[in-house]
Amino acid sequence: MTAPGQNAVAAALFGLVALFVGADLVADAASGAELLHLGTEGLGTVIALIGAGLFYRHHRLERREAQAWREQAEELLAGVGRAVELQFEAWELSGAEREVAMLLLKGLSFKEVAAVRDTSERTAREQARAVYRKAGVAGRAELSAWFIEDLLPPSG
Repeated sequence: MTAPGQNAVAAALFGLVALFVGADLVADAASGAELLHLGTEGLGTVIALIGAGLFYRHHRLERREAQAWREQAEELLAGVGRAVELQFEAWELSGAEREVAMLLLKGLSFKEVAAVRDTSERTAREQARAVYRKAGVAGRAELSAWFIEDLLPPSG
């Protein structure tokens, strides 16, 4: 895959070349230029138009592929989110504990969790401890590892 927009830029540049060479072709034809000169410029115009078309086609294909990838990623993330919620249910987490657990899984500090939830840092820590106890893990790292372990392929 090319960098985003590279094919669109190349298509635009080829289009500009075709436009300028085509305009020169028309001007040369009006001034009575030789047939070989007009043929060469005509061929240059056609080649530039083909290049513009090919780059534009490739640009559109990459955009479709990127959109399909985004949709697939969103689908997978939604599935992971549902799986996390089901596990929270199995652990019988309260609504507040679920929210704290999700924020911890996203990597927020206790201070950030407290700010997001508009509570004290102490409350966030206590709720986190309740999550760890109900999940049977020792802390944030084990909580995250509990979910990540099944997502990663086995080593070796």
